[in-house]
Amino acid sequence: ASNSVETCLLALCVVLVSSVPMLLVEVGLLRERGALLASLPGVALTCGVLYVLLLAATISEKCARVPGLINAVSFGVGTDRIRQHTVDYITSSAAGFYVFGMRLTTGMVLKFMYLWCIVAVGLLTELVSTDSGGRLTAF
Repeated sequence: ASNSVETCLLALCVVLVSSVPMLLVEVGLLRERGALLASLPGVALTCGVLYVLLLAATISEKCARVPGLINAVSFGVGTDRIRQHTVDYITSSAAGFYVFGMRLTTGMVLKFMYLWCIVAVGLLTELVSTDSGGRLTAF
């Protein structure tokens, strides 16, 4: 089951990586009112994939807070050593959402989003550039 989840998440990332430049090129080349409206399904798909990635990353963040939670709960007199062993076990197991052996964190997803925002801005500035006459031109 985990192999199929990893493969599906990888496929979603490939769709995301390929859809952002295609959407920008489509809007930049057509430059019509209808082009922006026609690209809304692609924008919705991109936002949905980013949301799924953020939800998967929050699993790792929640798992990182479990040892502190267990350490704060009192289970009665004489259970401190057992509780410490449990906290150590949870900490050393490094539970979280793993994709192909790499732990997916919120920081990784935010860096991914930041990188593609830079690519999008770069593509937009390349597509919508001004010539010497002050007119907007494509390429």
